[in-house]
This record gives sequence, structure tokens and C-alpha cells, in this order.
Amino acid sequence: MLNYIWCGMIIVSFVVAVFTGNVETITNGALEGAAAAVETCIGLLGSMCLWTGLAKVAENSGLVDVFAKFLRPITKIIFPKLKANSAALRAIVMNMVANLLGMGNAATPLGIAAMKELDRLNGRKNRASNEMCMFVVVNTASIQLIPSTVISLRQMYGSLNPTEIVVPVWICSVCVLTIGVMAAKIFEKRPERL
Repeated sequence: MLNYIWCGMIIVSFVVAVFTGNVETITNGALEGAAAAVETCIGLLGSMCLWTGLAKVAENSGLVDVFAKFLRPITKIIFPKLKANSAALRAIVMNMVANLLGMGNAATPLGIAAMKELDRLNGRKNRASNEMCMFVVVNTASIQLIPSTVISLRQMYGSLNPTEIVVPVWICSVCVLTIGVMAAKIFEKRPERL
């Protein structure tokens, strides 16, 4: 569906540009936008590689187990049905740590791995389990102690103080995560409908 929306927007933009005589402007804008997108991707690639590498080192060194023990009181409340030593919980902890460190896109592969483990434990393959839904909430509304992707973008585009957003990010992410977890827990209690 989204492909149709994007395609429609592009066609409408082109038609409007033809009728208003701005074909050259839209062509230049498209080329400049594509060049800026490539520059942004290359700029973020360094920090993404760094954080992905650090996550792998943490996993291989046993640091994930330390994080898992530290986060266990929280994960026990949020994911009560998961065992402390399960692969699903390890993957969730890795994703939570990646999000805490503000790894952004580098946290995505860890989130996919966590969801695969949760799906493997899911008894009903045609619908998401409560744990899967809760993980989506936790992953989407995660607390970021170091919003490194946003800081990198702000620095790349010339911000005089790229780290000034840290405290507002903490406040917003704590509020959103709290509300999201509470809503997920409330909907978890509702009776199932087929």
C-alpha cells in the first residue's frame, strides 16, 4: 500500500511540475536529495559499524550476561513468561542495551533476532503473542541514554551543540516507554477474541 502512496505522490508532483513549468527545479531537487541521502548514509555508517562491533564484542565477552542480570528485575516485570536463561530474553536484552546506548539502526538486527526467538516460542503462528507485542513497544519506545544517531546527524549538519538534546530525549523516552508498557499490560489483560 505504501508503494502506491509514494508512487502517487511522485506522479502528482511531476504532473504539477509540468503544468507549472518547474520540471527543471524538481529534477535538480531530486538529484540534490539523492546526493544528500548518500552523504548522510556514509556519515552514519561509521558510527553504525562502531556500535555493531561493540555489541558483538559485548556478546562474545559475556558482558551481555552482566547486562541481563542488571536488567533482570525490569525484564521479569515486562516479560514474566520468559525464562531467565532463554535465547529470547538474551536477544531482548541485547536489543535493549543497543537502544539504551542509542545505536539506532545498529539495534535493528538485534531486534529482528529477538523477534525471531519470540516467534519460535509462540504457540500460535497466526497471531503475535503478548511477549511479541510488548517487545515491539519496548523496542519502539526505548530509553536512550546516549542518542548517538541523532547526535551524529546534528554534528554532521553543523549544530553548535549537538549534545544539547540528551536531557529532552531522556524525559521523552521515559514518558513514552512508561505509557507504552502500561497500555500493553492493560491490553494484555483483556479477554481474547477470535
